[in-house]
Amino acid sequence: MTVKAAPMTRHNQAAEICATGIGKRFGTFNALKDISLTIGRGEFLTFLGPSGSGKSTMLMVLGGFEPASSGTLLLDGVDVTHQPAEARGFGMMFQGYALFPHMTVAQNIAFPLKVQRRSPAQIKQRTEEMIEMVGLGGHGHKRPAALSGGQQQRVALARALSYEPPVLLLDEPFSALDRNLRGQMQDEMRRIHRDTGTTFVFVTHDQSEALALSSRIAIFSAGTLQQVATPRDIYERPVNRFVAEFLGDINILPLQDVKKNGANTTARFEASTLHATSDARTPTALLAIRPEHMQITASTPQEDNAIPAKIADVTYMGAETRLSAVTPAGQALTLTASGEKMSDPLQTGSDIWVSWPKERGVFL
Repeated sequence: MTVKAAPMTRHNQAAEICATGIGKRFGTFNALKDISLTIGRGEFLTFLGPSGSGKSTMLMVLGGFEPASSGTLLLDGVDVTHQPAEARGFGMMFQGYALFPHMTVAQNIAFPLKVQRRSPAQIKQRTEEMIEMVGLGGHGHKRPAALSGGQQQRVALARALSYEPPVLLLDEPFSALDRNLRGQMQDEMRRIHRDTGTTFVFVTHDQSEALALSSRIAIFSAGTLQQVATPRDIYERPVNRFVAEFLGDINILPLQDVKKNGANTTARFEASTLHATSDARTPTALLAIRPEHMQITASTPQEDNAIPAKIADVTYMGAETRLSAVTPAGQALTLTASGEKMSDPLQTGSDIWVSWPKERGVFL
């Protein structure tokens, strides 16, 4: 699908948000606990976490739809902690789109502009720009019921951005879409964020979606903020076990006799001596390695890190094969292999060696 770029100029109204010590209580339940983070001007920040982790609650607090029980919120240095949602002027895109069924596409997009009492000429020009921007040229006269789910979502996005809000809040807007349409909308969301320059704060529980869209990701768990970093750092340098295990498959090895020597660390895992690159973190007794960073061989490899294992299960998944393996002492491993990784067929019960470069191990 080809979408015509809108003839619009990137605006400079994107805002910076600084949250300090935000807490939110519902009775005796602490939904948010001392959340502090800064959302940069023009950033695409994603709140990621399991159901009940506090990510949507934090979004509602940012938007002014829920009052914070403690802490402060600054918008470009101005305290908005106790301002209602309408005073903050943020855009909001909900899961259900919340389109007006009796209005056309153009009327839905124009609605917030009319509320702002812009001139008819301004409303007409901006509405036409937004219709083109989201790829709905020729659909402006239609009502929501005549549109597909993906088209309705585009209308909701255009309406939320039509009045050029300083911040756009998005609460799992892709949850009702099928996989192919989600992929298309992710591409569109990246493009629209780039074209508008608006600060986007996006909520999802889909790890791959967060990795694909975000400039940074904030991981939530049980009302606490676990890590805020770029997608690459979150995935490759998780700070703790929760983050490591939540964001894709990972192997976590318990270590003994951990010793740091300058830029290198050695440790013992079962009968093997392992090596890792030391960074600013203090080496711990847990070493994490992503499956795609592990090589599988039938004979002992030459890598610094190599451990024996036996294949327990093989699952063919098309582009790759997923393996479950077990070390001699019973440590479970998750591995992936493709035709390029190993020429011999992988079979249940086969003895293998698993190896990885020392810089691919991460201490948790």
